[in-house]
Amino acid sequence: MVRLAALRPATLLGRGTVERVGALVAERGVEVAVIDSAVSPVQQRNLEKAWKCKVIDRTGLILEIFGARARTHEGRLQVELAALTYQQSRLVRSWTHLERQRGGFGFLGGPGESQLEIDRRLIRDRIAKLKDELDGLRRTRALHREARKRVPYPVVALVGYTNAGKSTLFNRLTRAEVTAKDLLFATLDPTMRRLKLPSGRQAILSDTVGFISDLPTHLVAAFRATLEEVTEADLILHVRDVSHPDTEAQKADVEAVLSDLGLGEEVEGGLVEVLNKIDLLDPETREQVRNMAARNRDVVPISAATGEGCDALLAVVDRRLDGERQHVHLRVALADGAALAWLYRHGEVLERRDDDTTAHLSVRISPADLGRFRSRHALH
Repeated sequence: MVRLAALRPATLLGRGTVERVGALVAERGVEVAVIDSAVSPVQQRNLEKAWKCKVIDRTGLILEIFGARARTHEGRLQVELAALTYQQSRLVRSWTHLERQRGGFGFLGGPGESQLEIDRRLIRDRIAKLKDELDGLRRTRALHREARKRVPYPVVALVGYTNAGKSTLFNRLTRAEVTAKDLLFATLDPTMRRLKLPSGRQAILSDTVGFISDLPTHLVAAFRATLEEVTEADLILHVRDVSHPDTEAQKADVEAVLSDLGLGEEVEGGLVEVLNKIDLLDPETREQVRNMAARNRDVVPISAATGEGCDALLAVVDRRLDGERQHVHLRVALADGAALAWLYRHGEVLERRDDDTTAHLSVRISPADLGRFRSRHALH
């Protein structure tokens, strides 16, 4: 770690630091130097000249990881959009042939179009095409969400800092086989599976891309289509790596991203906090975590790796989805057996009185389920 008294416009680092790091690079034969900060194109070019190796900044490293992790068509589109947006401002350092020009048109000729202008135009065109494709996927995803609203299942979304254990927990709860590795950004594409709750009700569990501190704006924008799944969820579970020394800072970073997505009210109201990886804690720290969780019903210590605490987590999910239930009176045609069965399966029928054609029901049901019921079944 290098402490800077001031940022240098030309090289970011001071002259002495540049020389000291350059000596280390030469001594150890370093081919790529990574700077954990934003670096301008000019700074990047000057550092590469000084150190005689490739230099990438924080955003460049994240994009390299994203590129290696993307598996689906949508994931690859999102990564390419983020990479091109990043590269667009760096063409000045990416090419050595910028003096080349294409010939002009017309009788007067002219300087024509430089290679740099061609490259910029090609990138602009490609970015526009990628945005169109992602908008199409976003519209398709919106249609899928509308379809899910007609299906009687609430959506529960897992969010958290990258490598917090979301995918491992997802696999544990749903018996799925989503990629779950001790890697940054192992998940780039949202995955959904059915989840059975202790009450017998069904929900849909969604696994999402992990967050990270100081995530550049254009990266968030590229993955906004994926993150929209979180904004539409009925319940958000914030999965934290409680064994990480910076777990509190990671919590703040995740809550900041959620607030940027328009979920500030949910953050203020209190998310369900899943304190994962308690199996990695020493006995004293584990006991402290358990005591903290005992004072808050919406904090659950677990180990996704061993399964410890997962039953308690499902019970909390069940309670939270049930907690906002309201008491309503409904009239359903006796002939509509599917509607009656739906209400018994997803609500709590407190009282029922039948006449010749109609069932008069007093039901406790969540607003989300009531909306789904009304969209599926005509009420009298």
